Amino acid sequence: MRTVEEYFGENVFNESVMKSRLPKEAYKAVKEAIDHGKRLTPDVAGVIANEMKQWAIEKGATHYTHWFQPLTGITAEKHDSFIAPQDDGKVIMHFSGKELIQGEPDASSFPSGGIRATFEARGYTAWDPTSFAFIKDGVLCIPTAFCSYNGEALDKKTPLLRSMEAINKQALRIMKIFGKDDVTSIRTTVGPEQEYFLIDKKMYDQRKDLIYTGRTLFGALPPKGQQMEDHYFGVIKPRVQAFMKDLNEELWKLGILATTEHNEVAPAQHELAPIFTTTNIAADHNQLTMEIMQKVARKHDLVCLLHEKPFEGVNGSGKHNNWSISTDTGINLLDPGDTPRDNASFLLFLTAVISAVDTYQDLLRLSVASAGNDHRLGANEAPPAIISIFLGSELTEILDSIVEDRPYGSKEKEIMKIGVHVLPRFPKDTTDRNRTSPFAFTGNKFEFRMLGSAASIAMANTILNAAVAEVLSNFADKLENVNDFESALHDLVKNEITAHKRILFNGNGYDDSWVVEAEKRGLSNYKTLPDAVKHYLDAKNVELLTKHNVYSEVEMKSRHEIFLEKYCKLLNIEYQTMSVMAKQDILPAVSAYSAELASDIAAIESAGGSADFEKETFAEISADMNAANKSLKALNKLITELDAIDDYEVLADKIKDEMIPAMDALRANCDKLELETAAEYWPFPTYGELLFGVR
Repeated sequence: MRTVEEYFGENVFNESVMKSRLPKEAYKAVKEAIDHGKRLTPDVAGVIANEMKQWAIEKGATHYTHWFQPLTGITAEKHDSFIAPQDDGKVIMHFSGKELIQGEPDASSFPSGGIRATFEARGYTAWDPTSFAFIKDGVLCIPTAFCSYNGEALDKKTPLLRSMEAINKQALRIMKIFGKDDVTSIRTTVGPEQEYFLIDKKMYDQRKDLIYTGRTLFGALPPKGQQMEDHYFGVIKPRVQAFMKDLNEELWKLGILATTEHNEVAPAQHELAPIFTTTNIAADHNQLTMEIMQKVARKHDLVCLLHEKPFEGVNGSGKHNNWSISTDTGINLLDPGDTPRDNASFLLFLTAVISAVDTYQDLLRLSVASAGNDHRLGANEAPPAIISIFLGSELTEILDSIVEDRPYGSKEKEIMKIGVHVLPRFPKDTTDRNRTSPFAFTGNKFEFRMLGSAASIAMANTILNAAVAEVLSNFADKLENVNDFESALHDLVKNEITAHKRILFNGNGYDDSWVVEAEKRGLSNYKTLPDAVKHYLDAKNVELLTKHNVYSEVEMKSRHEIFLEKYCKLLNIEYQTMSVMAKQDILPAVSAYSAELASDIAAIESAGGSADFEKETFAEISADMNAANKSLKALNKLITELDAIDDYEVLADKIKDEMIPAMDALRANCDKLELETAAEYWPFPTYGELLFGVR
């Protein structure tokens, strides 16, 4: 039996493989590309491509693909074989440097938000050498960016890479101000915690709503849900443990640093967490993780549900995005240091994040918005839709002392000055005791908790990187070439914290009083995607993202349209599915049970017995069936009205304001009928069976 050390990363063309297989000059060039973004020459690319091909063939690969992340939210791949025909009727295995660096898939059917017409099919993929190639299902996968013929980004990776370049550029300016000339690059790192549900495949196959939408559209809660809090960190069931074991092995073979696994709060809910890595690699790895989760689950006759809210009434699933920023010399810039100078740097970067989150709270909210996540945010199981930052009491007190020019702590006699005093060491494990905060400082990183479980982490990190880059740019403009650096730095931090203190909140984000307080502070509260997307193209947001070349204005407008289009299409699938299930499954089943009740009543009474239970049940069901039928008719009438609307912005608002309440009304009627109908008549597995069916 092989050990993890022996097979970890065996399907990855990583640095150790390249170092052992490439000529020294080629390996050096790749390292320069990875570490500093330098372009590879065609000759070097050819050498790398040949070795990559040979390595892949030795691993059993016959095809290669440019693996990319279009605006669908999932990954895409087109497989091409290595074979090249010869005159003698045979083939050789061929893979050129040009084929490595650039591909040309048909882009006509991917979302573009109006960037190009359907008949303009040409799109290009470009190799991202910082994210290693890997073998999956016998195919060499080359991580790439995806753009249109005119160069506009048609994917999630390209803006992310641009944002990483932007924050690197601006953070390096700050490092030079602090005299850190040995720092040559700065990267953001991420560790996304992935939540998910596992249910039995046979039960899944009987639920049209799960098959078509990824979530249940009907379902009454069983007597036991998560109220006993006995599933969180509980003993992992054998079938789930077997799944986790196989999942870990597959992820480790791909070099994915999966480390932590446990049961989550809701029945059938679990979590997997990786070790931090560079943001674009973390985004690639998370996309792979979600794909492999679903594949491995099916091998165990399970289905992995990644929807943010697969079950009403129990916790949904999120993806905590642990974000930090570090230098190539090994310094975590969000880690308090041991000297006044290091602490000054820490406080400046901390202040930059605070300022960025407050200034661009609308963009950050939109970056996690989706039809699925709308069900989860603010539902007393996840952070509210209001953006705020949790720092913990000690760090908040330090900032307050700076703002108010007063001593920090009872033992301090002098007013605390940045660059003069050493911060007290506060234990990392006590900085976070607030699970209701959407953006919490947790010792040496920020945990952005609003992301939905099915989402790519790319956009949230793109926006966060860009927002922090902008603030760092402003800070550098103010601090470069000042005469009294320490005074200027102190005044800058003091003024910025004063201006953005409204975003700091250490209290209970689930409490209704916070909604009132947040409104008084002037914080935004966009509860749904249609609410949030209205602010995407606000002038300050366009200026931010175009200034740092993260998006062009054309690309931003395209994404605005894609947000709305995807929302409307997903909800269209949901309400169409709901109509079909109510009409074809639920109401006929309840009607059949009602007919049996009527027959039983007649038979019992003819025999001289009392049919009180049957009569009461029949009357109750008849009334509730009529109510459900009325709700179904109202839903179908609204479907007809919505089908006539071709403006996505208008349609999204009507779905939010009218269709979702109509869906809720039909669901309430049908869920009540479920509790009244004999179990053998109910047409599909119940919540109790789904949530407790995996043993």
